[in-house]
Amino acid sequence: MISELTEITEGAEVNSFRGWIFYDEDCGFCRNLVLRLERVFAKRGFYFEPLQRQWVRDRLDLTPPQALEEMRVLTADAQVCGGTDAVIFLARQLWWAAPFAALARFAFIHVLVDRLYRWVAAQRRCAPKLGGTCFRTSHSARNALPRRMGHAEARRSEYGWFALLLLPLLGLSTKPFLPAWGFMWAMAFAIFFACKWLTLGIALRRSKSASPFRALAYLVAWPGMDAKRFLSRDPAPRVPISTMLKTAVVAIARILVGISLLFAIARRVHDPILAGWIGMVGMILLLHFGLFSLLSAGWRTVRIDAAPIMDAPLRSTSVAEFWGRRWNGAFNDLALGLVFRPMARRVGATTATVAAFAVSGLIHEMVISLPAGAGFGLPTGYFLLQGLAILAQRKWAVLRGDISGWLFTMIIVAAPASWLFHPPFVRRVIIPFMQAIGAL
Repeated sequence: MISELTEITEGAEVNSFRGWIFYDEDCGFCRNLVLRLERVFAKRGFYFEPLQRQWVRDRLDLTPPQALEEMRVLTADAQVCGGTDAVIFLARQLWWAAPFAALARFAFIHVLVDRLYRWVAAQRRCAPKLGGTCFRTSHSARNALPRRMGHAEARRSEYGWFALLLLPLLGLSTKPFLPAWGFMWAMAFAIFFACKWLTLGIALRRSKSASPFRALAYLVAWPGMDAKRFLSRDPAPRVPISTMLKTAVVAIARILVGISLLFAIARRVHDPILAGWIGMVGMILLLHFGLFSLLSAGWRTVRIDAAPIMDAPLRSTSVAEFWGRRWNGAFNDLALGLVFRPMARRVGATTATVAAFAVSGLIHEMVISLPAGAGFGLPTGYFLLQGLAILAQRKWAVLRGDISGWLFTMIIVAAPASWLFHPPFVRRVIIPFMQAIGAL
């Protein structure tokens, strides 16, 4: 053991040796991370060693099972940290991760990071030879994995769920350094691209025929979340040129109206809350009904299945139709695929409906209430009300008529909209953003 330590230390002195990073060499996920990060940390004086080495266990005074419970860092001055604390310590060594490490000093963030670490540790899949502790499932479940998917597909799935947790945390780490409106966009993009990466990974796992160009286009050039349809090699139904031209003209008209509301009309209004609402309506027309509609038309012109994000939401005669088919189809695809359908198979449609809207509320809290620093609970209350309204329409036929259903839907969706985009959000986030872009 002494000769091994001497060899490692002498080789490290050239790079100002600062410590070891111990990992589970029987875990493919861990080995891949080591291959990616070995040079990065070597430049900073840290070197990777497997936890399975006898000298490592002796130095840390751990039994073999204890050694594999979590990763550990041993510094040159004999300080030891493990698990979440080790991750945070290593993050401090990287300039781009230092803000995350600083944010983790807050107790509630530390708890969140610790849960993330434990979740990732539970999802890793080890090499079978030692029955590694990092994937804690039954032997039969481990053996069933290769029959369901290959190792590459399994890694894609793992990384997709990891991105869904990591990217929002990275977005959260920007809060101390950005204005409220900048933090709003950082969180929105972090959640958006995390969901894109996850849905792309799921689609690629199920279909190996997607082209790299189509996958890249799905990530950066299409806001929808139905990766399976977008990546399909089967041509989408041909749409007449006249229909595409009409769609483009209408989309351009909406863009112009949105620009007018945002940059011309809002500044003429003296009430800041009203001005903020006019600006938000302008942004929705500009993006969701305008630019995204043009993108849909462009992709469908080349026969890629990219249905419009918005589909005449004012025609909805039920709350379920509004949220399930006509408003923001991207989020609907996500909620259906990742929340509603898996839960409905286990607990039934009623509970799954409420759960899907609760998740939607929590996501909006991160993009709306968190940047505003106030109004917590209002967006969640708004979406829970939508879920309960869907259940009410299913139960009472009087709420499902063409006229009564439409009136009920418009009231439920529009009347409590100030819960969703509450006054603190408008004052502290939207108004400063509009001022920053010259709209006010």
